[in-house]
Amino acid sequence: MQDEDSWLTGFRKVRSYPLLFADGFRPKSAYQAVLSVPGRVEEDGQDRLPGGERFAFWEKTPVFTKEYHVNPPHPQAGDENDGSPEHPFATIQAAANLAGPGTRVWIHGGVYRECVRPVRGGNGPKEMVSFEAFGDGEAIIKASVIADTFSVSEGWNLRIPGLGKKLPEGMRIWETRLNPEEFKGYNPFCAVNILHDRLFIEYEKTDMTTYLNRRGMVFCDGKPLKQVALYYQLGETPGSYWVEANGQTVHFRLEDDGDPAEHLIELTCREQCFAPEVPFLSYIRVKGLTCAHAATGAPVPQRGAISCYRGHHWIIENCKIDWSNGVGIDIGNECWHHTYDPDQVIGHTVIRGCEIKDVGVCGIAGMFATDLLIEDNHIEGTGWQKMELSWEAGGIKVHNSVNSLIRRNIFTKTFRADHLWMDVGNENNRITRNLFLDGLEQREAIFIECSRDGINLIDNNIFWNVEGRFRPDDVPAEPGSTGWYKMEEKGVINGYAVYGEGTDRLHVVNNLIGRCRSAGYFVKPVAFRIAGNGRGGTSRDARIMNNLFYDCGEAAIKFPTRDNDSQGNLYVKMPGGYLRILYPAPENCLDLDAWREFYGFDREGQEGWFNVNVDTEKLTLEFAGADSLPEMRHHGTGRQKYVTKPEEVLPVAASMETADDFYGPYYGDCRVPGPFAKLEEGKVYELDPRKYRK
Repeated sequence: MQDEDSWLTGFRKVRSYPLLFADGFRPKSAYQAVLSVPGRVEEDGQDRLPGGERFAFWEKTPVFTKEYHVNPPHPQAGDENDGSPEHPFATIQAAANLAGPGTRVWIHGGVYRECVRPVRGGNGPKEMVSFEAFGDGEAIIKASVIADTFSVSEGWNLRIPGLGKKLPEGMRIWETRLNPEEFKGYNPFCAVNILHDRLFIEYEKTDMTTYLNRRGMVFCDGKPLKQVALYYQLGETPGSYWVEANGQTVHFRLEDDGDPAEHLIELTCREQCFAPEVPFLSYIRVKGLTCAHAATGAPVPQRGAISCYRGHHWIIENCKIDWSNGVGIDIGNECWHHTYDPDQVIGHTVIRGCEIKDVGVCGIAGMFATDLLIEDNHIEGTGWQKMELSWEAGGIKVHNSVNSLIRRNIFTKTFRADHLWMDVGNENNRITRNLFLDGLEQREAIFIECSRDGINLIDNNIFWNVEGRFRPDDVPAEPGSTGWYKMEEKGVINGYAVYGEGTDRLHVVNNLIGRCRSAGYFVKPVAFRIAGNGRGGTSRDARIMNNLFYDCGEAAIKFPTRDNDSQGNLYVKMPGGYLRILYPAPENCLDLDAWREFYGFDREGQEGWFNVNVDTEKLTLEFAGADSLPEMRHHGTGRQKYVTKPEEVLPVAASMETADDFYGPYYGDCRVPGPFAKLEEGKVYELDPRKYRK
């Protein structure tokens, strides 16, 4: 047996993760291998990173020596006050101008139409500057103004010349002119969505309409109207708006063709809700606030409704982002055009318990930010701007993330974007116990790009329903046996749970991967990108271990290159040829027997034919036995053997990298594949991971 020091040396080198051990010793997880000797049991590994060390938590209970109150409904409120409960400020900014280390700003319930610009950061975890909802009602910061002056829209052609199309009866279109004083310094109705980094857009592949739409949004009773590109489209689109060329007048039509004077009409007028004006302010906490209607543009630069503006050690907790045009929260270096200071810290940010809904392009953006803790958030409806080819779209989009922990988040209804995109140079990150649900027209749920220097671990997550992003008309019809000998679709169809490009050392362990239009796991080698910027990789040293794959459209696993491994997986309701080797040509589509015999994969692998039902609204899951069996593929020889009841799934050797299941710690040398320690028919599994926070 190797001594303890040699274990530490081997495992602290993230790039060389051993799979086999001397003298029969098999640690139950990476952290036991790193910090334990045989016979010693580590307590809990839910915050262990792939390298074996615990995530570097830095939070401490802050000590506040000064408190200010902001309460505009109070009869004595005024910005000339001292901020006491008896004489509160009327605006948050008045308190922000005074707040320094060890200051808490209490924000009482109400609507605040301002952008808060903190002036100072804190001195450390115990001397933070904190902006917190007081708890006497929702504290809402809105980047919008109320429109209250309307007139009938006249002088514009609602008919396409020459077509004479009949207009809807009772249709009414209104206009409102912007007040220059309310839009001084920033008019989102003058600015288009994409202004800056347009170099990487593939114009021939995308409809540029949404990129060239105005940033300004219009809301009726809290619901957004849809922007149209041409005036006459108002006649075709109830609940829409159009902006004149100079950005000073907005024309709109309500959903029911009603009178806007009878509704709350709001126009976005500010880019952000909470953002410093100077970079690098740090040790700031934002807690319990709602930030709505931010007129942010399409990234890059990444500028969110809540912005750390290149600062570090922020805590953004229990906040809500409601309808941000471009980015919800930015926590990184904003863009790649800033000069690089090797001593500047970016990251160490906590985003916890937030609800991030209906963000146009990117929910959380973190460029070059390390040591992130993103946990217990609900991210829904990202991507409605249809800007996936801006290359910054996703529920979360980070670059060069190192030593980060992303856990217990719910991603759902992400549209034409990834739930999670980790772009270039990511290492020693753990993605665990998340829900990745209902990816609408989504190419992949997780995309890890050009990361070749360290392990990234994806464990105990649930992936369900990745629709794929492709043009059905591009898929050729192949009647009869036309397509029998074509092994790969050459990129026509996609829809992956885990996808990468030029990414090595990707470990996918104990996940449930179901209803992917194409494959559960697929990574492309892009070695050519090593030239120049060093971003390429060979897509090797993947470890696909102890997962439950269910009803994937084409394949469970596609291995593009050699030196990868797959062990202990359970394959349920899979199509023929669902295990694929793409090297060397010609490609091979295999069944489990051939996969095991010729490549040594899945020596404990199993096939099943039973039902997995996930309710993505109620966040529940149930297993059920097989209704029927498919036609035997071996013509009655009995060689095709399926597990037909969940309880009959055999345990396999537990992964060395995690001793957890979806609900928390699990200790044992063996367990069934997937994120649950036990599979029970008829049991209702509660899936909201936030309920199982310690």
